[in-house]
Amino acid sequence: MSARLWSPATGVGSMPGGDAREAAKTVTGSFDGPEEGMPHLAELPARGPGADMIGRTAGMLVDLYARVEPSGWRVGDRPGRDTRRARAWLGEDLDALEEFTQGYEGPLKVQAVGPWTLAAALELRNGEVALSDPGACRDLAGSLAEGLREHLADLRRRVPGAQVVLQLDEPSLIAVLRGQVKTASQYRTHRAVDRQVVEDTLRDVLAVQDGGPTIVHSCAPDVPFALLRRAGAHAISFDFSLLTERDGDVIGEAVEGGTKLFAGVVPGVDGGLSDPAGSVMGVRTLWRRLGLNPGSLAESVTVTPSCGLAGASPAYAREVLAHCVKAARSLADNPE
Repeated sequence: MSARLWSPATGVGSMPGGDAREAAKTVTGSFDGPEEGMPHLAELPARGPGADMIGRTAGMLVDLYARVEPSGWRVGDRPGRDTRRARAWLGEDLDALEEFTQGYEGPLKVQAVGPWTLAAALELRNGEVALSDPGACRDLAGSLAEGLREHLADLRRRVPGAQVVLQLDEPSLIAVLRGQVKTASQYRTHRAVDRQVVEDTLRDVLAVQDGGPTIVHSCAPDVPFALLRRAGAHAISFDFSLLTERDGDVIGEAVEGGTKLFAGVVPGVDGGLSDPAGSVMGVRTLWRRLGLNPGSLAESVTVTPSCGLAGASPAYAREVLAHCVKAARSLADNPE
């Protein structure tokens, strides 16, 4: 995947508040062109059910509908109020992004929940999550893929100069692989899903990009880098602070194999920020420890917040995105 399809910095997905125009203004105005950073379609979960990550993606599904129950999102027979609300907010966010990307040319990122995190959260009619039923998982993944095709096509129509980048959010992926997702009773867990099935399903959903750039994001520990690469992810987005020494080898293999790393190095909640060089010091240290070419740093790494910014104040969110740009510039100017 050519480096020109990426940018040195970007956000993860969610933003604070409930004003779609203000969020779009921030994610587009924080970067002075794609050579500085990649704008993204902001998610605003503070608006409530339907704007949360599960509800937003459930609203994209084709021929599958969901409604809010006290226990969470549950599959329903027909599109109801909750589905309509999710779709209306997504439309509002798209309208705002379109307004602030007039004439834009370059990478533009959109996020959706991946098939396994969705299967671990979306309940079937019996109250158990879709993960409990392999057939339901297949149907859910197929519906998600079809919905994403329509969503990506809509974004391309709205911003014709954009190189659309698809990010799948999979924070529950490790729990799915390890059999750690709890049943409705909370007393047991659903059995682990076979790794090959997980990989094949992710590959099928990522294929909606038809070769275009794809990212899988997880801000959970133990991101399965090798599995995600085999599934076809061109880039992997993660919380850098959660890496352990045992991740070193797979990180090195990923870099040498051309996988882009979206390194979450800037805290996503309000607090003091270090100087930009300090934010990426750990990345430089990792590069040296793995014996990787320092000259490849800027090409291999995109700097991001550690996770979404929904829990930040609007002022801090703006500060974080600007800080990511400065930290990425520090990596490029002083790779060693």
